[in-house]
Amino acid sequence: MFTVYMLLCADQSIYTGVTSDLEGRILKHKKAHYPNSYTAQRLPIELIWQEHHTYWTTAFDREKQIKRWSRAKKLALASGNLQQLSEQSKKKFAARKDESDKE
Repeated sequence: MFTVYMLLCADQSIYTGVTSDLEGRILKHKKAHYPNSYTAQRLPIELIWQEHHTYWTTAFDREKQIKRWSRAKKLALASGNLQQLSEQSKKKFAARKDESDKE
């Protein structure tokens, strides 16, 4: 089992990762196991969302997808607010459509 997860950092940024051992990985984040890592510089951290996948490839693809999202969209996912998540998706699509219409 592989888990895609999001952490809320002390500076209010959101870290997205994937692991096969969520409990162990969170512990490494909290103890700054990798001192030069993103989260080590932004402790404390809080797990705000997780999603389980059977296959590494689907988990990795989902992580990449979420990393491209806006902060608002990530927070909507983490809070389970599907309406806001949908609205955030429409805003980005509408903005892209407007940009392509100008070309």
